[in-house]
Amino acid sequence: MRLYIGLIHYPVYNKNDQEIASSITNLDLHDLARLARTYGAERLFVITPLHDQQKIAERIILHWTKGYGAKYNIKRKEAIEIIDISQSLEESIEKIKDLEGERPLLIATDASKKSRLSVTFSRAIDIMNLAKAVFILFGTAWGLHKDIIDSADFTLEPIKGSSNYNHLSVRTAAGIILDRLAGR
Repeated sequence: MRLYIGLIHYPVYNKNDQEIASSITNLDLHDLARLARTYGAERLFVITPLHDQQKIAERIILHWTKGYGAKYNIKRKEAIEIIDISQSLEESIEKIKDLEGERPLLIATDASKKSRLSVTFSRAIDIMNLAKAVFILFGTAWGLHKDIIDSADFTLEPIKGSSNYNHLSVRTAAGIILDRLAGR
């Protein structure tokens, strides 16, 4: 099984449950690229249709892969090199199909418990082991839009802490999820 990760900036929700495009952050790119590399992901797709946001991501990537950052921190360079900027989820899926020869298994993440096909982590591992390629989708802002969730093959159960508070950063949630699904 080959692993791919999607960091989706559109369509996502804001705190008022409105569809938005969220901003790319330097910290998300650095941390998620390092996380993806650590857990053996082939690519981290950063997905946004906004050209100004794509340029921000490109500038960060160039600094760490070709600029001073590439010499300053080789480990960061190795992680950042797996980032791929896409305009849409569909474009990312097509890129994976070109690499793998088939559509990847799409797994959405959702803390809201709105999804129709939510599965446990252990069941997700069983399903993932049958797939050639797996694409795990993480939403920014207040989470993935319903259309993205509905397009997935299934959604993971929400992460549950020891309190009723449930609003993890995407970096934290991704770390927990990848460790549960792809850790040793």
